[in-house]
Amino acid sequence: MPIVNVSLQIIPKVKEERIYDVVDKVIEYINSTGVKYEVGPMETTMEGNIDELLNIVKKAQTICVEEGANRVISVVKIDYKPEGVTMDEKVYKYRKNKRVDK
Repeated sequence: MPIVNVSLQIIPKVKEERIYDVVDKVIEYINSTGVKYEVGPMETTMEGNIDELLNIVKKAQTICVEEGANRVISVVKIDYKPEGVTMDEKVYKYRKNKRVDK
């Protein structure tokens, strides 16, 4: 099965001061799975087998509810090519000259 990219933006309906705490729990879970991932300012992108990544997306919803969310809005993007696609092939040229704003 080819490698795919799945991006997840998750918005748990909790008190505003708890949003980052709940999202952090989801990111901790993603980290614990061992999949390659990258946290961005608006979403987290993962790389791997589509079934495994979609199971992670499903579990993310459950984590939010377990953390007190009474609703979870998620935006999921999937980049699939039959021969596979990696995060590195899409962004490597931008990382060569990585700019850090202060």
